Amino acid sequence: MRDASPVPIDPRRCVVIPSYNNGPQLERTVRGVMDVWQPVIVVIDGSTDGSGVPVVQLAAQEPGLHALAQPGNTGKGAAVFAALNYAVDRGFTHAAVFDADGQHDPADLPRFMEVAKEKPLALVMGMPEFGDDAPAAHVIGHSIADFFARVETLHPDLGDSLFGLRVYPVLATIKAMRRIRGGRRFDFDTQMAVRLPWLGVPTARVPAKVRYPADRARHFRYLRDNLLLIRVHCWLLLRAISVWPGLLLRRLTGTRPDTAKL
Repeated sequence: MRDASPVPIDPRRCVVIPSYNNGPQLERTVRGVMDVWQPVIVVIDGSTDGSGVPVVQLAAQEPGLHALAQPGNTGKGAAVFAALNYAVDRGFTHAAVFDADGQHDPADLPRFMEVAKEKPLALVMGMPEFGDDAPAAHVIGHSIADFFARVETLHPDLGDSLFGLRVYPVLATIKAMRRIRGGRRFDFDTQMAVRLPWLGVPTARVPAKVRYPADRARHFRYLRDNLLLIRVHCWLLLRAISVWPGLLLRRLTGTRPDTAKL
């Protein structure tokens, strides 16, 4: 148990932390998030390094922490999807996805949640503020991916298509995920950045710090996962051809998504 005063538990907005073999950083991340926001849903996605053990033990003491265990490693998107289904069954309308590797600052979460409260239909996307420690390839990769995502959505102000810190409207995201077979691995962030605007979900952007702890786990494989993202963008561009007329019509007429459907 923490000695600090407990953080009030929000009955509508939660934080989701997917994790696979993140070592001691996972517990540090979970405790840091719980100090500013609860409840928190941690998905231990088939971890084999024992990093989920202290989280499960903590969940037994903390009513604001839920630990879900996947029997095997299913991928980031699949882990988040499992958490979203768990969340919607418990009445949550919004879920902030927060990476477990220490890249995000928990202090940014309340600002994201406040925007989600003000704009409940929106996908609240983080805009990374890269520091001097950011790998050049990482920054360039984000710029290239963002260019294609903006083309695919005809949205010049779309947020960062790869940044993991976002607040998702739960029902709309579940709807988008059920429509596709992909989005279950590292392509989740890209797929949702494009497919949610296709469904008519508006977007909002919030700046967020990015950190690169020396001991953070690195599961992104540059060749394998960049090839996955290239394949995803090729498919999204082809699909976008049939989507663009509807996007243009929506923009010209100012049509808003049907809240009952999202």
